[in-house]
Amino acid sequence: MMCHKMSQKKIFLVLIVICTVSLLLHGGGHFNWTMQAFHLGCTTLRSHPAPGLKPKHTNIVFLKTHKTASTTMQNLLFRFAENNNLTVALPVQACGHQFCYPQSFTSQLVHPHTLPANIITNHMRFNKTTLQHLMPNDTAYVTILREPASMFESLFSYYGQHCQSFKRVPNGSLEAFLKEPFRYYRPEENESVYAHNTLTFDLGENKDRPATDLSYAKAFAAEVERVFSLVMISEYFDESLVLLRHLFSWDLDDIVYLKLNMRTENSKQGLTPDLSAKIRAWNSIDAYLYDHFNATLWRRLSALGLACVTREVQLLQQAQEKLMKTCFGGQTPILRLPSDIRNKDLRPWKPNEKVDIVGYDLPGNISHWAQEHCLKYIMPEVSYTRMLLNSQSLRHRRNFQRTTPQKSHLLQPPLRNTLPRHSQVYRSQAPSTDAQGTPPRKEYKSTSKPTAHTIKLETKSRNQGQTERNE
Repeated sequence: MMCHKMSQKKIFLVLIVICTVSLLLHGGGHFNWTMQAFHLGCTTLRSHPAPGLKPKHTNIVFLKTHKTASTTMQNLLFRFAENNNLTVALPVQACGHQFCYPQSFTSQLVHPHTLPANIITNHMRFNKTTLQHLMPNDTAYVTILREPASMFESLFSYYGQHCQSFKRVPNGSLEAFLKEPFRYYRPEENESVYAHNTLTFDLGENKDRPATDLSYAKAFAAEVERVFSLVMISEYFDESLVLLRHLFSWDLDDIVYLKLNMRTENSKQGLTPDLSAKIRAWNSIDAYLYDHFNATLWRRLSALGLACVTREVQLLQQAQEKLMKTCFGGQTPILRLPSDIRNKDLRPWKPNEKVDIVGYDLPGNISHWAQEHCLKYIMPEVSYTRMLLNSQSLRHRRNFQRTTPQKSHLLQPPLRNTLPRHSQVYRSQAPSTDAQGTPPRKEYKSTSKPTAHTIKLETKSRNQGQTERNE
């Protein structure tokens, strides 16, 4: 009798194993990734549903800061929006691909065809009050910081020919600037935002507060912590994404990325400890913010479980390796200078002759599906912003025609999709003033990155033509 029961138990166990293997084999890659992540055993997740078992959070403001890997994060959010049929708030065309930065963000800077929005991620100067009125009540706020010394070196290199505070320095010497910064720095200039406490300015606060005012820095950090659900750290980008994935109940596929907007090694300057210390002293508020939120990130990762985080980072890197094999014919992707990239829409912006920015080009021997799938992962922000504006404008007009077919002749005139060049001053009629004090008819000095050419916008208005301008 006992032997019979043991035999039944063995048969039952064998059936369970067969069913489990069958489910894994036929469940697809997405299920495999989810199951692997589910078995990581993160202790804090016992009191919360595991990612993938509750609805994904989709209403997000990502404050895109400068030279912090934020372009890579923006690309991830653009793809997430498209994959989940979400709307991204985009700038009016007078602003280029940024919300008329460094002007403080206002709702008038948002293109009406991109509202109501789920996600907003293009460069802006943070304005909490306006964003809270514009976005849904459950919107989560996210931003990213980078170690101030390496960030400032990147800013000095990248904007060396556009920021007057940097252009005044003899021979473009970072050492000379840091020796006497107030000899070259003019706080009232539009592009001085790149030369002093840039993170602080992007977050909407006073970049020129005295370095000795520690109470201001502490209060500022506390406010950022209160408003933002997550402050990512550039140096720990993958770990930050793991935390974001759990906070938003996203899948592993949602956080896979390829690095964008990278400088070549010969465009970077090595920093001595003395130089790094001078940069941190000059950008003291940024340095305080970074130190505070770097410590905060690691406290949160520890609460999630460092072993769990390590295993998820490994899964993410494995998924990225699989993506690269799919996109680049099984080979390691070759980073190319803009002039060497065949597809003009994939050419990153080159800020000046002393800085080389590299991007990707897809090989011609991959499948049509791979071409379409991989294109978005490597598309620079200017091209991707244009493409989204195009597709969302077309969707807006189709919806308008469906709801009011008898008034289709009142459709708006065609959109002009021309972006200003970075170094040019251009005039346009700014949005009319609102509660934030936006003045009418203001001259904007462009900090936008020009693209190699523009994409034709297709519209259906009766008197509409197509406009195209090669830049």
